[in-house]
Amino acid sequence: MKHPRIRIGISGWQYAGWRGVFYPPGLVQAHELAFASRAMQTIEINGSHYSLQRPSSYQRWHDETPDGFLFSVKAPRYLTHMLRLEGDGVPVALANFLASGIFNLRGKLGPLLWQFPPSMPFKPEVFEAFLRLLPRDTEAAAQFARRHHDSHVHHPCLEIDRKRRLRHAIEIREPSFCAEPFVKMLRRHGAALVVSEAVADWPYAEDLTADFVYLRLHGPDTLYGGRYSDKALDRWAARISTWAAGGEPEDARRISAKPARARASREVFCYFDNDQKVRAPFDARRLTERLMPEETLSLEPLDRQGGMFDS
Repeated sequence: MKHPRIRIGISGWQYAGWRGVFYPPGLVQAHELAFASRAMQTIEINGSHYSLQRPSSYQRWHDETPDGFLFSVKAPRYLTHMLRLEGDGVPVALANFLASGIFNLRGKLGPLLWQFPPSMPFKPEVFEAFLRLLPRDTEAAAQFARRHHDSHVHHPCLEIDRKRRLRHAIEIREPSFCAEPFVKMLRRHGAALVVSEAVADWPYAEDLTADFVYLRLHGPDTLYGGRYSDKALDRWAARISTWAAGGEPEDARRISAKPARARASREVFCYFDNDQKVRAPFDARRLTERLMPEETLSLEPLDRQGGMFDS
């Protein structure tokens, strides 16, 4: 990994329509992650949003991906969409998620993504309590995970290989979040506001609230669809380069009137979520070519490695 400050990838990797298009004909489904992880620097795990995954799955994903690769893990919608961060069940639900196996990713565990629904408004006291609850390292997370409920986590994973930093990214979809107190709150807790671009009527903001940037591109034409133009990718490449260098674009669209403090550098995670019609992996590759051309060598050598084409 020659540019550890910039990671470009995709949201999920198991899509039937990608087979025979992004994934070569004959590539067995069990080898799709191995292939995708050698074409990208990072992938979002989306299944964790819909149900708790097994520790064995996280272990397998760790083992199937190359050194230096990172996963982001999408947090459960049970917390964000159903409980909406309120009630006595929140700490247990968070503990269940932390105990579900994410520690098995070890050094490949990247940020945790917390996506909130368009129907959920900003409640300062609720979000303040939630952000205070979130552990900032795996040691604290493992301790918190011991509060899990046995009926929901049958094989809890409570051991860590060593203490590692744990980062959190917050994706909003309701306009009441576009307020100075929310930005100040994120900065106080070191959580990143997700830069979320979509044709949907969701807030778009580029406030830098942490020492890393988390960007999600949901499609230029339709929600989760459309091919990004060369001009659009050139624009994103310029913004990502500026963020990675520790600065902000001159035309940054912010909620807060106060810009972020300049840094020597920032790590940038960029995920393409325009997975319909097989656009995401190819757009990710095209953006990588602009920023890290040495990372986009032909995939042909990968096609024949490790028996990936064995049926």
